Amino acid sequence: MNRPSSKEEVYPAILRIAEAKEFYVCMKWLFPKMSVEEVKQKITSIQTTYEFQRDFMHVGIRKIVEKTSDGLTSSGFDYISNNNSYLYISNHRDIFLDSGILQILLFEREIDTTQITFGDNLMQGIFVDVGKVNKMFTVYRGGNRREMYDNSVRLSAYIRKAVTEINDSVWVAQRSGRTKDGLDTTHTGVLKMFAQSGSKNFVECFKELNLTPMAVSYEYDPCDYYKAQELHLTEALGKYEKQPNEDLNSVIKGVTDYKGRIHMAISEPIEVDELMAIDRFGETPNDKIKMLCELVDQRIYDNFKLWPTHFIGHDLLNKSTEFSDYYTKEEKEKFESIMSDRLSEMRGDQAELKRIYMNIYANPVDVLSERSTLEYAMKLD
Repeated sequence: MNRPSSKEEVYPAILRIAEAKEFYVCMKWLFPKMSVEEVKQKITSIQTTYEFQRDFMHVGIRKIVEKTSDGLTSSGFDYISNNNSYLYISNHRDIFLDSGILQILLFEREIDTTQITFGDNLMQGIFVDVGKVNKMFTVYRGGNRREMYDNSVRLSAYIRKAVTEINDSVWVAQRSGRTKDGLDTTHTGVLKMFAQSGSKNFVECFKELNLTPMAVSYEYDPCDYYKAQELHLTEALGKYEKQPNEDLNSVIKGVTDYKGRIHMAISEPIEVDELMAIDRFGETPNDKIKMLCELVDQRIYDNFKLWPTHFIGHDLLNKSTEFSDYYTKEEKEKFESIMSDRLSEMRGDQAELKRIYMNIYANPVDVLSERSTLEYAMKLD
């Protein structure tokens, strides 16, 4: 398990980071007025993870929000405190910012930041040290069936130990990989992985994890154009082959591209009585996992913020004006202009790319309509 850096490991990792050219490329974007020597002096003064998060990660992510968004709002943080540790399970739209934004909001409320899962496809080079100092640990996804099972068992045990023994909260995505079609659904495999290290008693197994769903909502979905291209080429060719360094490019684009407004919401943690109801009505272990997935999904959608872009995408896709009261002419023109610009250099049929792109924004409207929570999502501040 590629775990976060221990206290003794932080400073040696900091010295390695200070020697990496890639680090200064990132710092040039975040701290344009600082010279390389000034950045080096600043980074080598760091002794702890807290200092690294305070002086670099918090400042950096706040600058990303300021430079690339029209503001960040939040809700639900009154559900949590430093008296407890939580297993946050989140919808997943951006590789870096989904968890990164949570960290700055926790930090600003003087609540302990979380450990963070990170795919092994991205934990390479300088990102290994930066990630580990920033309380990240690796999720290994490849290998044969036996290797995947062993990795899952180790991951489950590590997460449970972090939450129940180390008293560290943990951030986990509700699925492997980002949501690409706008449909935020919890994969049963994620909850089955949690259960591997726990009691065979369903209630006891999940009660001690303090499972806390959360939702992040971007007005302009990070990398929406890359997602549209991937979905289009997958449909057209039957499979999608990633280009060299595509994951790294997605991290960079997710950081630097315009996102409009952003809202992050934490839901009420799943209660024991809810787990007991699932345990009582679920006939098999698989039934119980599916019911818990549905409860997590409901919490996430209950806290998902619909922006004008979602209604615009829905109306453009369906050639209607059903939701025209929820956006202005200027907002619609802005959406169409951004869509055209972003898709113009993507591979594939432009008409099909636009259909898929609009569908990314339309899907949450349809889901919330089906769940009868549409009115709530429209009003959420």
